[in-house]
Amino acid sequence: MAGDGGVYRLRCSLLGHEQDVRGITRGFFPEGGFVSVSRDRTARLWTPDGLNRGFTEMHCMRGHSNFVSCVCIIPPSDLYPRGLIATGGNDHNICIFTVDNTAPLYVLKGHKNTVCSLSSGKFGTLLSGSWDTTAKVWLNDRCMMTLQGHTAAIWAVKILPEQGLMLTGSADKTIKLWKAGRCERTFTGHEDCVRGLAILSEMEFLSCSNDASVRRWCISGECLHVYFGHTNYIYSVSAFPHCKDFVTTGEDRSLRIWKQGECTQTIRLPAQSVWCCCVLDNDDIVVGASDGIIRVFTKSLERTASAEEIQAFENELSQASIDPKTGDLGDINADDLPGKEHLKDPGTMDGQTRLIKDNGKVEAYQWSVSEGRWIKIGDVVGSSGGTQQTSGKVLFEGKEYDYVFTIDVNENGPSYKLPYNISDDPWLTAYNFLQKNDLNPMFLDQVAKFIIDNTKGQAPLNTNTEFSDPFTGAGRYVPGSSSLSNIAPAADPFTGMGAYQSAKTENIYFPKKDAVTFDQANPTQILGKLKELNSNAAEEQKLTEDDLIILEKLLSATCSTSAEMPTAQQIQTLWKAINWPEDIVFPALDILRLSVRHPIVNENFCGEEAHVQFIHLLLKFLNPQGKPANQLLALRALCNCFVSQAGQKLLMEQRDEIMTQAIEVKSGNNKNVHIALATLTLNYAVCLHKVNNIEGKAQCLSVISTVMEVVKDLEAVFRLLVALGTLISDDKNAVQLAKSLGVDSQIKKYVSVSEPAKVKECCRFVLNLL
Repeated sequence: MAGDGGVYRLRCSLLGHEQDVRGITRGFFPEGGFVSVSRDRTARLWTPDGLNRGFTEMHCMRGHSNFVSCVCIIPPSDLYPRGLIATGGNDHNICIFTVDNTAPLYVLKGHKNTVCSLSSGKFGTLLSGSWDTTAKVWLNDRCMMTLQGHTAAIWAVKILPEQGLMLTGSADKTIKLWKAGRCERTFTGHEDCVRGLAILSEMEFLSCSNDASVRRWCISGECLHVYFGHTNYIYSVSAFPHCKDFVTTGEDRSLRIWKQGECTQTIRLPAQSVWCCCVLDNDDIVVGASDGIIRVFTKSLERTASAEEIQAFENELSQASIDPKTGDLGDINADDLPGKEHLKDPGTMDGQTRLIKDNGKVEAYQWSVSEGRWIKIGDVVGSSGGTQQTSGKVLFEGKEYDYVFTIDVNENGPSYKLPYNISDDPWLTAYNFLQKNDLNPMFLDQVAKFIIDNTKGQAPLNTNTEFSDPFTGAGRYVPGSSSLSNIAPAADPFTGMGAYQSAKTENIYFPKKDAVTFDQANPTQILGKLKELNSNAAEEQKLTEDDLIILEKLLSATCSTSAEMPTAQQIQTLWKAINWPEDIVFPALDILRLSVRHPIVNENFCGEEAHVQFIHLLLKFLNPQGKPANQLLALRALCNCFVSQAGQKLLMEQRDEIMTQAIEVKSGNNKNVHIALATLTLNYAVCLHKVNNIEGKAQCLSVISTVMEVVKDLEAVFRLLVALGTLISDDKNAVQLAKSLGVDSQIKKYVSVSEPAKVKECCRFVLNLL
């Protein structure tokens, strides 16, 4: 491009933040601007200064009661045409700002520890990662789902361009790929905390780590390349648009530019920790560091800083102190170093460092290819002087601390690690330390005094914040043979009854108002199979003749319109039968499936007294390795529980556990099991539509998206479509969430289904809402 100098030079240095700049992201408004966040508890919006090469602070936003750790932009919408700004902090909260107001529009609460990473997706979705080991998906001001699976702090999150796919990087050294709220894949290879993620395309992404490497991955799981160049932790990685080039920053005081897989330029900064970076639309690079200064670098000659500004930057760099203990410059033996004459020889590559000894001082220089000269980057001293003023210098259990002390309580006992941040209360920290390690409380004064003595001069910010604990997973009987999927297309889409005729223009499919049940049965065959298996059962498990007669009467009472009512004795006998061994229990489960439709039986099993045992018994049969017949009948029994108030109440209370277990049977290829699973989801959708529980809807949408990928039977597909339509009817938030999960792209193929026609018609109605 015109005016392109090829290499990056300083554009400007921006003062404003009073402490470390921890996060930076490019903005949608104003054009060419960006947002920064800092340990000084503020977020600042910067706009290009049309009069010169710099930026002007447009707003200083406040809302957090502790350090601000991360920031992202939520894209423009009809309601907020300039987009929104999201910030995450050490106060466990996420603040959402408009671009023209310095106070939060609203605050998202839910995480139990520092929120250290944010990423936005389509339709207003927001993904957050936290030290509490979870990631959360938010839509507007509600948490839609929580992603659980990492065993340590989540340092990085990204939403991929393909809808429904999300990435999380953790201090447990892994990266996880999530689809519709479920972990699809775990990427392993990094040898230390994963600190940053960047998206290259729908199929590829980058990760950076405390192991000083960058890795390029394919979402299929393959590590395509490993990049080395940094000599210490890498905190941030940001990709250039429309290519695979990227930039990184880290604990070795450097910004590095990578082109075509090679580190083509290294820019040293006069700050030990270069926390964050982002690439602007014009390819300029913005970085934030531990000295509280934001620096912008450009390869445009028009935007390059003046010679005086560049000289001032180099002077600042040359006066920096470099701690040899960081390892950034390799092993140093001052006695073996050459003098200044060593700088007469040119370097061999950009960013190469050379140490010389001048008047007893060790100085570090870096070769600049563009300048054709050695630039001094600092004096090497025994200590960097005040490095403890920078957060994140020490990691303990995957979290950042200003200090991690080693405490020896007695000579012969073990040593204990005590992490401490300068914003913490020393007495509370000492108390929590003793509690965690089961140590005698008499040491409280001693430990607190130790902390105070060893952190002198490191005063916390003046605040009334409450401090939190820093330490915080027809023929023979075949069960299920009466499948509704075999009903002729002209029949009612659920019951198979009547002469249902589909309407071309009217949506008669959803929102569904009532639960769908499994009613068809042949009591004679069920009882016959029960007696046959009973005769072969072990003596201690056999039912008596009286028991069999009692169960026959129960079936009669619940399957006919007779005036007989189920008795307590009958229900007790049924409970005994459904506790049979798994290989022979299925006829008893079928009796349960039919009986639980009766209000008396439903109340007995789903009421307050027995409901926990009942649910746990049914969930036991939903083991993916279990018998398909038991899986099928347990699912059908759960579906039929929805017919009465007691059953609805119980299944809604236990929704999370039931749906989490039920979805595990999706991997089988039994179409009847798939239909029953789809029906269970549909019945939940019916209840959720009535109460408008958005968290519950999020879980159901996740289940629908996940099950849609594996089911082939069109009856199961149809029921999932009706469930989807019911969930999103009259609910804009649910529509947005469904879009963000990519459900619309999953179901489009069913528009072309010719038979049964109800699948195509229902699919069209759903897509009209999406």
